[in-house]
Amino acid sequence: MTAQFTDAPIFDADSHMYESPDALKRHLPEKYQKAVQFVQVGRHTRIAIRNRITEFIPNPTFDRVAAPGAHVDFYAGTNTEGKSLRELSGRGIDALPAFREPGARLKVLNEQSVDEALVFPTLANLVEHSAAEDPELVVAMIHALNQWMLEQWGYVHENRLFMMPVITLALVEEAQRELDFVLQSGARGVLVKPAPVKGHKGWRSPALAEFDPFWRDVEAAGVPVMLHASQPPLSDYVDLWEPPHTNNFLDISPFRWAVLGHREVSDMVASLILHGTLTRFPKLRIGSVENGSSWIKPLVHDLQDVYTKMPRELQEDPVKVLRRNLWVSPFWEGSVADVVEQVGWDKVLFGSDYPHPEGLAEPKDFYRYAEGMDEQRTRDFMGDNCRRLLGLPVKNPAPAPQPVEA
Repeated sequence: MTAQFTDAPIFDADSHMYESPDALKRHLPEKYQKAVQFVQVGRHTRIAIRNRITEFIPNPTFDRVAAPGAHVDFYAGTNTEGKSLRELSGRGIDALPAFREPGARLKVLNEQSVDEALVFPTLANLVEHSAAEDPELVVAMIHALNQWMLEQWGYVHENRLFMMPVITLALVEEAQRELDFVLQSGARGVLVKPAPVKGHKGWRSPALAEFDPFWRDVEAAGVPVMLHASQPPLSDYVDLWEPPHTNNFLDISPFRWAVLGHREVSDMVASLILHGTLTRFPKLRIGSVENGSSWIKPLVHDLQDVYTKMPRELQEDPVKVLRRNLWVSPFWEGSVADVVEQVGWDKVLFGSDYPHPEGLAEPKDFYRYAEGMDEQRTRDFMGDNCRRLLGLPVKNPAPAPQPVEA
């Protein structure tokens, strides 16, 4: 058996920043300041939005965090002692400068032998879910976060760090304005929560035709839209089955783990396809990050089934649309082969989730879980596919003339 090639120039499609405590408030208009508060609950600091405390992120100041890779045994299936995520987190570490600002992060990338990385915010995970009942507040918080990110990180740093500002589609005209703001500020991609949004007309899919002005602008700009895992939009539904004692992800129950799964991204992709967004705007590039890959095969089955039963309701074969428009970053402990089988070699992305505890402390540790990829495919997966997604030059000295289709 040929030894695994381990010298591919790495583009990490899933890394994160830890925001400073003022990230949501520094640029928040005065009339919204009281809606976002940090409060003390015993010895712990929590964030309260619209007078409701959320524990989804255990320490929203990020002054102390779980060490990168602290949860590896849990996700790798080597947690032989059966420890909880909280136990595996331990007492944590003081947030390092590399978690907070781009100069220090580049030094870490050099130590890790990582060439480039997409960098996602962490606080964005809870904003839309916690403030959904007030769409104007959601828009203001997201804009404030994007302004903070631009000041603290920039949207591109030395052509190696590519930050992903957030767009909320709760109010479509505001989404267009925010897209214009981040693009004018240099963003090479944007982050959208894979979930329904609540605007003045109530809850609805952001893939319905009323949101077309936004998607038209995205297609014209030629930037990818990344769908990153966030506070699950289905949690209220699951509460009907199992009343929660907390919404802290460290304390998720076995039932919630099994039922929530990664349904939110599957539903989002299904909506983009079946509500016709990706047919009306066929050049859109959609990336799924930190959602795993186990949901793809069931979704393909469902798309095939509905096309067989209702072909006149759809303008295109939905599976072909998925394979044309979707890029996927599987979990490091997941299956690259699942993505390759369903969407093709040119659509699979590597992501470490550094510095989150569920990620890899060292991105190159992925090779422990590699599936025997040859050099060409290793170069594609570990970096060049993400470069293609962002429209950057590939680094393979001898790239294949054509990507291998599914």
